[in-house]
Order: sequence, then structure tokens, then C-alpha cells
Amino acid sequence: MSLLNLLEEFVMFEKIRKMKNKKGFTLVELIVVLVILAILAALLIPALTGYIDKANKEKIVSECRMVVMAAQTEASELYGKMNGGVLAFDNTNTVAKYDAAVTSLSETKGDFKIELYNNGSVHTVQYWNSGWTVTYTDGAYGETTKAATPDKHADTTISAKPSNSGKGN
Repeated sequence: MSLLNLLEEFVMFEKIRKMKNKKGFTLVELIVVLVILAILAALLIPALTGYIDKANKEKIVSECRMVVMAAQTEASELYGKMNGGVLAFDNTNTVAKYDAAVTSLSETKGDFKIELYNNGSVHTVQYWNSGWTVTYTDGAYGETTKAATPDKHADTTISAKPSNSGKGN
């Protein structure tokens, strides 16, 4: 063997020895890190779901506002076209047309139920979407709660109620 071959073998063994001296993470260290991450995740998940629920509630109220504005727009148009001072639906003004117009104007995908005053103003709007419900009555929004309605809401209910004292004719 030549001196050059011995030197190459020595260098190679030296490299192998240095690689053996390098330490990585032990299994115990990895398990400890994973346990700490699991504890942090367990603490953060309930807090994040609270934010998600709050955002869903605000979204439902916002969508209900859009439905109220669309319902008021369409009710004002009906009131302007009515004869005899009574808000009513006939062959030309049907509940289905009103429902379709409100859905189109509000651009929402939820279900709703609407009650109108005789003077063409909105009395009550109940709105359901994504498992939540909110009710608007005479300018105030109720508390947003988990929906207690069937999966498929049939038709919008529009009923003309006598005007209350706070509403003008």
C-alpha cells in the first residue's frame, strides 16, 4: 500500500468518526416537542371557534340587513302601485314575485319570512342561513341564535298588518 492510499483511508475514517459524533434529536426530545404542540393546540382551538361563531353571527345579521333593505324597496314599490290604500297581492303582485325580487335584490342564499304593515313598511323579517337565525322587528335586530327551522323553508310569508302609531301612512 502506498502512502497516498493510507492517507485517503485515514481521511475517510476521520470523516466517518466526525459523522458519528454529530448528534441529532433523540426520540424523547421529539416526543416532548409534540406534546407541547398538542397542549398549545388544545388551548387555541376553543378560542378560535369562538371567533368563528362570532363572525358567523355578524354575517347573518349583515345578510338580514340586506334582506330588510330589499324587502323595504319592494314593499315601497308595491305600496306606490296599490289601489284603495290597502297593501295586497293580486294577479299582478304575487307573493312569489315579491319573494323572487327580494331574493334577487338582497343577493343572499338564506331563507326568510317577511311581514309588512299596510302602509308598505317592513314589520318583521326572520332570516335563516348556515344554521343560524336572526329576527328584525321594527328597526331592531334580535339576538342571533342557532337556527331551529327545517332544512327547507317553504315560501316567504308576507302579511299586511295595520300600521303602528310610530309609522307614517
